Amino acid sequence: MKTIEQLQVLIDDEIHAQYRILEPRELYEPMWYTLSNGGKRLRPVFVLMGCQLFCDDVRKAALPALGIEMFHNFTLLHDDIMDKAFMRRNLPTVHIKWDVNRAILSGDALAIQSNIFIASCDKDILPDVLSVFNTTALQVCEGQQYDLNFERIAEVSVAEYLNMIRLKTAVLIAGSLQIGALIGGADSAWAAKVYEMGDMIGMAFQLQDDFLDTFGNPVTFGKNIGGDILANKKTFLLIKAREMANDEQRAILDHYYASEDFNADVKIGSVKKVFHDLDIDKITIDKVHFYSQKALEILEEIPVEKDRKVELEKFTRNLMDRIR
Repeated sequence: MKTIEQLQVLIDDEIHAQYRILEPRELYEPMWYTLSNGGKRLRPVFVLMGCQLFCDDVRKAALPALGIEMFHNFTLLHDDIMDKAFMRRNLPTVHIKWDVNRAILSGDALAIQSNIFIASCDKDILPDVLSVFNTTALQVCEGQQYDLNFERIAEVSVAEYLNMIRLKTAVLIAGSLQIGALIGGADSAWAAKVYEMGDMIGMAFQLQDDFLDTFGNPVTFGKNIGGDILANKKTFLLIKAREMANDEQRAILDHYYASEDFNADVKIGSVKKVFHDLDIDKITIDKVHFYSQKALEILEEIPVEKDRKVELEKFTRNLMDRIR
């Protein structure tokens, strides 16, 4: 069985093999610029891990996995336009390096090419694979719209937030695993079970990211701590804190999330103190553990050899280990 690191190399090799700048260059160059900028290749690796659960030949899932990576990068490219982001993976975003029109059109081309690669799977499973992908793709767009809506809404409930991250993040991980399982030969019932597991992994993954942005180690997390606080993002931590806060604590949160003139360190420190006083860090850790444990329980049910489950189990346990 291949390790996650070996699967990441396989995806990078496939990107290199497919790399070609066609005409018009103005359309294709930004596509490959986006794909070549690295990243963890997490979602295509999930396609390969889903396939590896049920068969030895993960290479037959390589092109569909690249299709998933292209779709993911399409969403990032358009997200960067909506967020007016200047940098992505320490490089200028496409709309900054070129312009907004090229970024939109190249993103559209990425989405179309992703369908072509995903449709390269065996014809016997093609209808099921496309059904999973198209449903997932639409749900990701729904999640992004909810996220945009939350920027204009004063109060967001925990349930609303969890639904948003499920759509925006978890379903693509779940769909990637299910597509891989179908390519690997799983029947529809077990492929659906793999989807459930991926949904739990995706929820744990996003909540872990919320936690680490505020309480993580910047050296191991890979970026500065407190970015979500400075950006006034409605994360699980903030929503849960507002739900539990007394009048004084709520006033502190309201002050710093409304103020446009603040010292960054003071804002981060003051908000984190409220989170600490309310045990939001512990509550978030418990939530990550809840979803991770659910994923491990489902993985245990899947009737394949234990060595086929090793990498998925390792990834899921790592979600818990990183925030202990």
